[in-house]
Amino acid sequence: MKHLLSFIVMLLTVISGHAQTITLNSEGRAADYVQSILGRAAKVAKTLQIEGTGKGTQVTHIVANRYFELNDIYAERDSLKKQASALTGDAKKKAQDEAENLKDKKLYRTHFGFIAQLALFLNDTEIETVKDVMTYNVVNVTYKAQLDMIPTLKEEEKVQILAWLKEAREYAIDAESSKKKHETFGKYKGRINNYLSKRGYNLTKEREEWKKRVEARGERL
Repeated sequence: MKHLLSFIVMLLTVISGHAQTITLNSEGRAADYVQSILGRAAKVAKTLQIEGTGKGTQVTHIVANRYFELNDIYAERDSLKKQASALTGDAKKKAQDEAENLKDKKLYRTHFGFIAQLALFLNDTEIETVKDVMTYNVVNVTYKAQLDMIPTLKEEEKVQILAWLKEAREYAIDAESSKKKHETFGKYKGRINNYLSKRGYNLTKEREEWKKRVEARGERL
């Protein structure tokens, strides 16, 4: 047991040491592009209120590196699909499908590595915040709106809605553009609407009543 404890302490020390050396993978990238990505990544540190700290710098580098990685994955897919455009018929479709499949595999493999790197510096709640910043806080905005629109939602319905929104976020965080991120959430919002309709909610009526309540508060949808 003593040896095991010593090993764990040593492992944590090694991990901690590595955690302080997250470098920015900016080599070979245009300076203005790097600065743009750093600006986006810095929003995470600002939201977490760790900007200007060593921890903030490391988290910013992790997020920026993820943006670089996503760009590389999608750039490779686009390049392969462009090459495939020179083909015809089944060969063209096969090459295009392979390009998409390769992209999906790389997104899946690297997604969890990104979260694991964040976990070196952040707790679970903070990692949730990172995900929200990178997806325009759609989970919280949508969930709050659902509760406001249908005050009679049962607890199990609330749990299901939130679970689907967070599942959508896992895909949206790796989407190639703002438009694609919102489209991902849109698919899950459709799933939620179908679920609520099957549960007996008249969504048209619920939205009409919600609008009246919102306007009565002096607000707008």
